[in-house]
Amino acid sequence: MASLEFSRRYAMAHRLLSVASPKCVTPHGHNETVTVRLASAVRFRFGGANMEAPFEAAKGRWKEWIDAHVDHAFQLNAADPLIGFFRDNEPARLPHLMVFDGDPTTEALAAAFWLKLDAFLAADGLPFTVEQVRVQETPTNAVVLTRETFDPAGCGLPDSAWPRRPDWSINDL
Repeated sequence: MASLEFSRRYAMAHRLLSVASPKCVTPHGHNETVTVRLASAVRFRFGGANMEAPFEAAKGRWKEWIDAHVDHAFQLNAADPLIGFFRDNEPARLPHLMVFDGDPTTEALAAAFWLKLDAFLAADGLPFTVEQVRVQETPTNAVVLTRETFDPAGCGLPDSAWPRRPDWSINDL
C-alpha cells in the first residue's frame, strides 16, 4: 500500500539551557510545520477500497492533538526553573508546558512527535507504522527522523512518559 503523508502547522516557544548561545537561552518562538509519513505493511493492490484507511482515520487524533495541545505550547527542559515559576505563580498554565527530558530541541520534538503518533496509531488499531517525521523549524532549518536514524525502543524514555501515551498529554507534571 502507498505511504500516507500529512502536515500540520503550529506556533511554539522554547528555550534551551544547555547551549552557549544567548539567543537560544532566551525564550523565543517559531512557526513550525511537522510532516509525517506513515507506512503500511500491505503492498497496494487494486480492488475494494484501494486504501488501507481514510486519511481522516489516520490523522484525526494526531491533528487534534497538534491543534489543541501542541499549538502555542511553551517547550521546556524538565530542569528549567521556569517550571517552578509556573507551578507557584501560574498553575493554570502547566498544561500548556511541553516538558522534555533535556533541552526541547527540534530533534527532541521530532522524536516526541514520532512516539506520540505511534501511540495513537497503535491505540486506534490502525495498520500503519511511522516511517518519517520532519519538523521544519525555520524556512532554512529542518530535522528529519527516519527508521534508520531513530530507534523508538532505545530512545531512553520509559513507557510511562507522555510521548508514549495515546492521550492528549504534553508533560508529566
